Amino acid sequence: MANEARKDFQAMLRDNKDMPRVQRITDPKSIQRYGGDRMYLAPPMAYDRLMRQVPRGRLITVGALRDHLARQGGADFTDPITAGIFVSIAAWASCQRGEDPTPYWRTLKAGGELNPKYPGGAADQKALLEAEGHTVVQRGRTNIRYYVQDYESYLWNIS
Repeated sequence: MANEARKDFQAMLRDNKDMPRVQRITDPKSIQRYGGDRMYLAPPMAYDRLMRQVPRGRLITVGALRDHLARQGGADFTDPITAGIFVSIAAWASCQRGEDPTPYWRTLKAGGELNPKYPGGAADQKALLEAEGHTVVQRGRTNIRYYVQDYESYLWNIS
């Protein structure tokens, strides 16, 4: 996101935009890719609520959040684009709020990758995760990315 200092992420977090709702998709490639035609659109606050539940020392992926919300909403999948945006909004709203933080740093991208779009980028997320006992490793030479080592063993089960 750009110009984060000028944005009101608290307002964005509370803006439901006619969500939650289930939307039918008709594109055969998308139906095959996501395993169904019922796409759940969850509001930003739904992602924030789940991210707040992840206990210290545990981790979750955006994909796990999406799967949980789709099941809750009676749909086949959630929209991956809005999910990524809403997870970032929850992170930035937490930083703007200052108090009562959402532990957004515990939410990883697929494969245990850190999210460079979080406040402070991957460097701040790395420091927060290491403070909770996780080991973060660097991969790549030119396109450097960071991952939590053995993240699977720390995954939190939403239920």
